[in-house]
Amino acid sequence: MAASSHPAFEIPTIDISPYTDAVPAPRSPDADAAGEARASGASAGAGLARRQRSTAEAFDAAARSVGIAEIVGHGIAPATVAGLAEAMKGFFSLPTGEKLALRIDPELNRGYSPPLSEALSKSIGVDSASHSNDNFESFNSGAAASEFAQSNLPTEHYAENIWPASPPQFRAQVSAYYAEAQRVSSALTRVFTDALGLQPEFFDAFNTAPVDTLRLNAYPAPPDGDPVEPSPAGMGAHTDFGLVTILWADRMPGLQVLDRSNTWRDVVAREGALLVLLGDLTARLTNDVWPATLHRVVVRPSAGQGSHHRRSAAFFHDGNIDAVVETLPAFIDAGEHPIYEPITVRENLVSKLRGSRSGQRNYAAAREALRVRDATDPAA
Repeated sequence: MAASSHPAFEIPTIDISPYTDAVPAPRSPDADAAGEARASGASAGAGLARRQRSTAEAFDAAARSVGIAEIVGHGIAPATVAGLAEAMKGFFSLPTGEKLALRIDPELNRGYSPPLSEALSKSIGVDSASHSNDNFESFNSGAAASEFAQSNLPTEHYAENIWPASPPQFRAQVSAYYAEAQRVSSALTRVFTDALGLQPEFFDAFNTAPVDTLRLNAYPAPPDGDPVEPSPAGMGAHTDFGLVTILWADRMPGLQVLDRSNTWRDVVAREGALLVLLGDLTARLTNDVWPATLHRVVVRPSAGQGSHHRRSAAFFHDGNIDAVVETLPAFIDAGEHPIYEPITVRENLVSKLRGSRSGQRNYAAAREALRVRDATDPAA
């Protein structure tokens, strides 16, 4: 179970291996044993179905109660994660000038973003508590138009990736993790399908050309001698923009989620586990029965070592850019109206990015903004 600063706030650990490593029963070479093999296969299939049902029920309970889950059984090899961590350490240690050479139009969501270039709290219509932009740096890669057969994908959302020449293994290491995170996101949409009682093909309309993005983040350490007060390094309160986020982070404190009592809680995942956060689109599909995970990063001087306090990698699975997201009928009570109007993935993404990157406060996220303004901070 993920560590938390409050005993009443527990993030469940969910084994998703029934969705990631299901293997058909082996065939018997003995024709006389064919019946036995079929019986064995049927038994294995029934067992797998039970395990998947248990996983889906556990995820549904987590989504309804705390809005975040820790997952194991994801199947990403430790060597792949270690390669990602090595790539991040090498890249973020480069001289500032080399990193800035990889900065392109921020609206393309590719390449390097320097510290103080974003204000994520404005994506939900809230000014930063420090009245300055967020103090973290990042590197973004993602789904490119050239990867898909469709010819009409908008380049601003499917931009081609750019890669640094150094560290030399950076592209290979980051791409290896990206592919694995993409596989896990596909497994999670199958978990969602079962947990929400949907038809097996429901998410097909979201997954033919999904706007997948991998964002690598690094938070600077404050100078030695700083008082033990909240550091200016961090990321403002926000919800993620898509269906689901898969988060890897080193085991340094910093991530906080807003619980159902509107209190900020510290979260650190166990070694080898990943965190799953729900996004705006999942909240819209379920009429806030699965609310988007409100979270932020607050880095304190006592938490860090070396040149960076904390590193993390967030894989965002947002769905096809033209997919329409509207509340599922099962989540609308008779005589009631859904909380959210239908919206496309593009419309939601653009409105949120205008807030975080262009400083245009997003007034369409009033529910999230109110929760953040009323939140309690135990460390304050």
